[in-house]
Amino acid sequence: MGEWNIKSAELQTVIGPTSKVPENPFPEFAFAGRSNVGKSSLINSLMNRKSLARTSSKPGKTQTINFYLINKSLYFVDLPGYGFATAPVAEKERWGRMVERYLKGSKTLAMVFLLADIRHDPSPLDKQMFEWVRQNGFCPAVIATKADKVKPSQRPKHLKAIREGLGMEKDGILIPFSALDKSGREQIWEVITGATGNDGAAP
Repeated sequence: MGEWNIKSAELQTVIGPTSKVPENPFPEFAFAGRSNVGKSSLINSLMNRKSLARTSSKPGKTQTINFYLINKSLYFVDLPGYGFATAPVAEKERWGRMVERYLKGSKTLAMVFLLADIRHDPSPLDKQMFEWVRQNGFCPAVIATKADKVKPSQRPKHLKAIREGLGMEKDGILIPFSALDKSGREQIWEVITGATGNDGAAP
């Protein structure tokens, strides 16, 4: 079974650069991506909510890690967007320390999803983030967002460019997703349910 029956979704915890990483009792699934890659839209779609995951009108201004409790049985962890060109170096370093502290400090982090815009080859920052997550002990599953912006016949070419650009393994998880028509949503839930060992039914 792919998708979950979403009975509840709530923002439970927000942590900043100096906050302690919470010790959550359920599996955590973290979402990372460049600013404006469509992360909030993806999370809202997975939670079947219109605007629970908050977007910022100014890229890079979301400087917190947000924990959403789903069905009282797992967490979505929204990591702040990276790659905003106008941020001072000190701010970028603070972002890196905060995210690294989370990746190393979480006791229940099951998987990291890295988002990439399907229309573009991975940027140096995307490649750096992919390698950085791997160095922290996780093999990122990649979600190619904004799939509706590319013709279906062109998608394999773009997905190949992302896979090769990031240096992904041949069997690495790469899922095209569209917030517009929800394509890819079920496949992402299948990955999540596979990692939790849950059959997808809501408790």
